[in-house]
Amino acid sequence: MSAPVITTLLVANRGEIACRVMRTAKALGLTTVAVHSATDRDARHSREADIRVDLGGSKAAESYLQIDKLIAAAKASGAQAIHPGYGFLSENAGFARAIEAAGLIFLGPPAAAIDAMGSKSAAKALMEKAGVPLVPGYHGEAQDLDTFREACERIGYPVLLKATAGGGGKGMKVVEDVSQLAEALASAQREAQSSFGDSRMLVEKYLLKPRHVEIQVFADQHGNCLYLNERDCSIQRRHQKVVEEAPAPGLTPELRRAMGEAAVRSAQAIGYVGAGTVEFLLDARGEFFFMEMNTRLQVEHPVTEAITGLDLVAWQIRVARGEALPITQAQVPLNGHAIEVRLYAEDPANDFLPATGRLDLYRESAQGPGRRVDSGVEEGDEISPFYDPMLGKLIAWGEDREQARLRLLSMLDEFAIGGLKTNINFLRRIIAQPAFAAAELDTGFIPRYQEQLLPAPGALSDEFWQAAAQAFAQSLPKHARADDPASPWSCSSGLRAGLPAQITLHLSCEGQDRALTLRTVAHAKLLGEALTIEHDGVRRTLRAIRQGGALYLEWDGELRRIEAFDPISAVEASHSHQGGLTAPMNGSIVRVLVETGQSVEAGAQLVVLEAMKMEHSIRAPQAGVIKALYCQEGDMVSEGSALVELEEG
Repeated sequence: MSAPVITTLLVANRGEIACRVMRTAKALGLTTVAVHSATDRDARHSREADIRVDLGGSKAAESYLQIDKLIAAAKASGAQAIHPGYGFLSENAGFARAIEAAGLIFLGPPAAAIDAMGSKSAAKALMEKAGVPLVPGYHGEAQDLDTFREACERIGYPVLLKATAGGGGKGMKVVEDVSQLAEALASAQREAQSSFGDSRMLVEKYLLKPRHVEIQVFADQHGNCLYLNERDCSIQRRHQKVVEEAPAPGLTPELRRAMGEAAVRSAQAIGYVGAGTVEFLLDARGEFFFMEMNTRLQVEHPVTEAITGLDLVAWQIRVARGEALPITQAQVPLNGHAIEVRLYAEDPANDFLPATGRLDLYRESAQGPGRRVDSGVEEGDEISPFYDPMLGKLIAWGEDREQARLRLLSMLDEFAIGGLKTNINFLRRIIAQPAFAAAELDTGFIPRYQEQLLPAPGALSDEFWQAAAQAFAQSLPKHARADDPASPWSCSSGLRAGLPAQITLHLSCEGQDRALTLRTVAHAKLLGEALTIEHDGVRRTLRAIRQGGALYLEWDGELRRIEAFDPISAVEASHSHQGGLTAPMNGSIVRVLVETGQSVEAGAQLVVLEAMKMEHSIRAPQAGVIKALYCQEGDMVSEGSALVELEEG
């Protein structure tokens, strides 16, 4: 039988993974095809493809999850093969079968392997039969509340609800006691249905202080299978990975081999082909428990590439063409150490709520030896509420872990991003945290160091405001005023006939504001995007980037957004929102749980908003009566829109 021919590859995904897959495909001489929703028509992955096909719709359910549209796009573009990326349909056996039935090549495992491992419940049953240790739990078919209540009582609280067809923290909830179970189960089922088209759940014991260690496996069509070392993915928030590294710190060669061989046996037991990841929970005693198998390429695959020097997407393409794996297990490299962080559009200070809006400022750190950035956005792009909030990933490699850590800190310092909230400062604090430097890792890392990682905002210093005012004034266009940029009667120098040269600014930054009067004698000078300031005889240079009406000033290791502030307009805006509960982000209303005139207790769930594949509850801040409702189920709402009017009582 002749080897399959692949000259044109369609990527059935979006964002940074679509860009990353196309980068390797182009390097191998393939023609690349992107698909996009109406929202993503001008997204970066669309712009970078050789051919692009419009799927229509905005939500994933109307576009990236439409199997018939994806198959039609492949045929219309002449693609012989489809790469699923991760998320969306990447672990959907029906998608794999539809591709095969259409005479196309799926760059993933056989559908039977996805069936066996794509369902967490089925995978756990299979591993239990094979003698792989499992975390106590319930993985059965019955999905009613009573069944889960009985299972939780048998297992013992706290427990973890998980979508059987899921990943990436979607459809996952920690339940501390029985009073939380009904609401958590219903919410997790809705999230799972929205993200994966499958609402089935499993429940397992929530282990304390475990490490999340996963094994990268790879298999070809000739019966060869090997493991490409391991990754530690313990630092997570909302059960979604934030930092990943390879190899896992502190693993002995014996434990690495034991976990790797167990992962290979798992893959071989189901006739696996291609890239996959077997995930384990590792306790402090060195015992590991099977958690799940992801039958796809993982978000964190770059750290494995960094320590092995291999291109896993190139391997996927070659395996799909029928080629054998090019090396044996004994030849798998393990060189140095690599660490990756995920850059999200989200607000860490507000329970990591997803953020939407325009990327007014986006400058990546320089790439080079040991420095890699995988991203799916560019400056000026709009971040919509319809998809996952990950913008990209920063990956640093070093000869040892500390070199990789310091290199990653440098990359984070170079990155400049503005226009919407992101987790970049949060990431910087994690990597700089002494416990992280000491490799003290487990899944409770972020809650344990929350005060240091998510410090309460303090008052900005006088020194900051003076530097901000000098930079803002010097960055103003000629013949412009902060309070009236169109005025022809003044300029940024502050020169006045017969009066002292001065300029008055009202500035705001991070919810704080200040009125400042500057005179021409200053101890700060702005040249290009470098602000030199002098204080007590010490001079230092900071980044100061003017972008539109805002100035981004580096201060205490963070890039802070400074804008002109109109105190009168701010007071009027605050009065207009009194008594109202507003949308914390752009999204769609999936449930309205109250009616006008209804009395509610403090903490009662009023409205459920879905954004970026996650549900967020709007709750009553105090007891009261619903005076008015400004939304209904199915509505799309913008950040700041009034949803509910609550009258205290």
